[in-house]
Amino acid sequence: MNGRRAMHGRLAAGIGMAAIMGIALVGCAEGGDDTEEGTGEGETVRISGGITGTEADKLQQSFDKFTEDTGIIVEYTGDKGFEGNIVTKVAGGDAPDIAIVPQPGLLKALVDTGEVKPAPDGVAANVDEYWSPDWKAYGTVDDVFYSAPMLANIKGYVWYSPKLFAEWGVEVPATWDEMITLTDTIREKTGNPPWCAGFESEAASGWPGTDWIEDLVLRQAGPDVYDQWVANEVKFTDAPLQEAFDTLDTVLRNPEYVNAGFGDVASINSTAFANVAAPVADGRCALTHQASFLSANFLDVQTAEGVAPVVAPDGDVYAFVLPPFEAGAQTTIEVGGEFVTGFTDDAATVSVLEFMSTPEWADTRVELGGNISANLGADPSLASSEFLTEAMVLLQDPNTTVRFDASDLMPSTVGSGSFWRGMVDWIDGKDTATVLSDIQAGYDD
Repeated sequence: MNGRRAMHGRLAAGIGMAAIMGIALVGCAEGGDDTEEGTGEGETVRISGGITGTEADKLQQSFDKFTEDTGIIVEYTGDKGFEGNIVTKVAGGDAPDIAIVPQPGLLKALVDTGEVKPAPDGVAANVDEYWSPDWKAYGTVDDVFYSAPMLANIKGYVWYSPKLFAEWGVEVPATWDEMITLTDTIREKTGNPPWCAGFESEAASGWPGTDWIEDLVLRQAGPDVYDQWVANEVKFTDAPLQEAFDTLDTVLRNPEYVNAGFGDVASINSTAFANVAAPVADGRCALTHQASFLSANFLDVQTAEGVAPVVAPDGDVYAFVLPPFEAGAQTTIEVGGEFVTGFTDDAATVSVLEFMSTPEWADTRVELGGNISANLGADPSLASSEFLTEAMVLLQDPNTTVRFDASDLMPSTVGSGSFWRGMVDWIDGKDTATVLSDIQAGYDD
C-alpha cells in the first residue's frame, strides 16, 4: 500500500512549478494583478455540491495546502437542494466551475445539457492508475470520460451495540437467517422492537429504503441480475424485485420489529435518516441498516454518560456488513460515492480537478475524518476510526464483490424519482405489486 501512495509526479511537478511562478510574480508585481495567465495562480475556483455542515467544512479544509502551494483559491458552497437544482442552474447558464455529483444518473442529465467538459488528460491518467475500471465507467457517458470518483461509502452495514450484544449473550450473524434469529432473540430479551429506520431526507426521502432493496437484490439474485436490473433488462415488476420487497417486508413492515425509539412502522417515513444514530448509541434501538457514513453522525450524539459513543468492536457502537443468504458466500457490498465534474477548462479549474483525483487529496480528506475513498493509492490507516479503516480496506480488496448503488445508476426519473417515492408509499402501506408497477412507470416519464 505504501508504494501506491508515492507522490504523483505529474501533479507534484505542476504544483511545484506553480508555486515557483507565484513567488516570481509577487517579486515583480507592483500593485497590479499578480495573476499569471496559464497557471491559475490567484484565480478562484467555485465548487458546488450537496455536502453541507461539518462535512462541508472538512471538504473546504482539504484545499488549504493546495491553495498555499498553488495560489489557487477554492470556494465550496453546499446546497441541501443540490440534486434538484443543479440541472436547472447549469441549463440556465449558472454552472459552477466544478460540481460534486452524487449520482451517475444525475451526471448523465448534466452531460445532456452540453455544458460538462470531458475530464482533462491528467485526471484521466490518475483515474486509470488509481481506480478500478468500474469506477471510471461510472463517470463515463456515451463512451466519453467526464468525472473522476471522489469519496465513497459502503451502503450495507448493520449498526449495533457490542456492549449490549455481550450483555444479551448474542453474536454478529453470519447469514440472513441468523440475523432474523438474532432479531427474535433481542425482542424476547428486551420486549421491544429491535430495528429502527428513517426514510426522511427532504426532497430525497425514501432513499434509505432503496439501499435495503439494492442490498437484497445483490445478495438474493446475484450481481449479474443486479446489473441487468440497473440496465432495465430486469424490471421492477419481475420476480427478483418482488422477492426483495417480500423479504424486506418481514423486517421493515413488521410491527414487532420496528420502529424502535420512534414509534410504529409509519414513523419510518417521518424519521430523518441520520436520527437513527442516537437510539443505537443509547440502547433504544438494537439494529439499524445504514451506510458507513453513519459513523460521523455518532460524533453528534451522546451516551447516557454524556459523552460521544465509542465506535469500536468492543465499544458502544459498531457495524457488520449485511450478511449473505448462504454461509461462506463471497463478501458483497453496495457502494455509493461522488463524482467531480468540471464545467470550465481554465488552468485553475484543471489544476483543482487533477488534485482531487490524486491519492494525496484522498489522504488529506480521509485524515480529516468521517470518510473513506476507493482510490487504490490512498492509505486506509489514515482513516479517523478503526471502523473506517476496516471499511476502506474492504472497499479496496480485489476479492470483494462491489456494485454501485443501483438507484444512482438509473435515470433520474426512476433512481431519484419513482424509486424513492415508491419506498415512501410502500412504508405507508401501499401494496407491493402496485408500488413495483409505479416505480417501473418512472422509465416512461
